[in-house]
Formats: sequence, C-alpha cells, structure tokens
Amino acid sequence: MNPDTPVKTFRIAPFAVSLLITLGIGIVASLFTRPEIATWYSKLNKPSFTPPNWLFPVAWTTLYVMIAIAAYIVWQHRDRTVRFVNTRVIYIAQLLLNFSWSIVFFGMHQILAALVVIVLLLILIALNIRWFGSYSRTAAWLLVPYLLWVSYATALNLSIYILNK
Repeated sequence: MNPDTPVKTFRIAPFAVSLLITLGIGIVASLFTRPEIATWYSKLNKPSFTPPNWLFPVAWTTLYVMIAIAAYIVWQHRDRTVRFVNTRVIYIAQLLLNFSWSIVFFGMHQILAALVVIVLLLILIALNIRWFGSYSRTAAWLLVPYLLWVSYATALNLSIYILNK
C-alpha cells in the first residue's frame, strides 16, 4: 500500500478505543509515578536540564494523543498481511515498554533497569515509526515528537543514574 493512499471515513469508536488504550496506559503509569514525585524522586540528584514536574503530564498527554492518532491512521489501512502483523506487534511492544518504564523507575526505584527499558523503548519507537511509515507518512511523523521526548528522557534517566550511583 502506498503511504499516501487516502484513508477511509473517520470512525469514532475505533478512534476512541485507540485513545483509551494510550491514555489508559498513561493513567495507570501515573499511579506508580505520582506518589513518588514528592518523596523518592524529589530526593534524587538531577541534572540541570531536568524539566519542572508539571511539564511531564502535559508532554505525555500530548504524546499519548498523537500516538493514538497515528495508531488509528494505521488501523484504517489494516490488512491481513505479515507486514501489518509485524507493525501491530512492534506497536504493542513499544506500548508495553512505555508502561513498564514508570513501574521500573518510579515503582521499583530501579534507575539502571529503567535505563535499559528506555533504551529498548527508543529502539522500538524508531522501528514503530518505520513500520507505521509503510502505511502512512502522517502516522510516522506523528511519532517523531514521541521519539524526541523519549530521547530526552533517556538522557535524563542516564544522568540521574550517574548522579545517584
């Protein structure tokens, strides 16, 4: 399929499901994150480029909406090919790693293990962009801010690890 092929008519139910999946991941992950911000996380040594705490939920909510839109666009192009199955597996795997990072970093206080998770997440986001791009350039581009934010978060995670060894 050509990535520039027009999409089908907008369907609210599948779009809502896509939004619920990504925002649900964010909400559940926040259950591990929020209680640790004022306690454990506030006591960590952090680099000078650490953003204010209020920015994280704003950035992540925006990114989850963009991820959901991208997934919905690709879903509209779904077919029964191995390519689509691979695309779906990579998408789900990166969502699982995304969700896992909050549990490992905030819930378990395992900064190095979280660094491993986030590096794997970066790899899967890059693969996700490539596979989504085979269905829609728009869907692929919608994931670029996600890749950039997670790259930044990886540098932050690495710096926190180094500063707190």
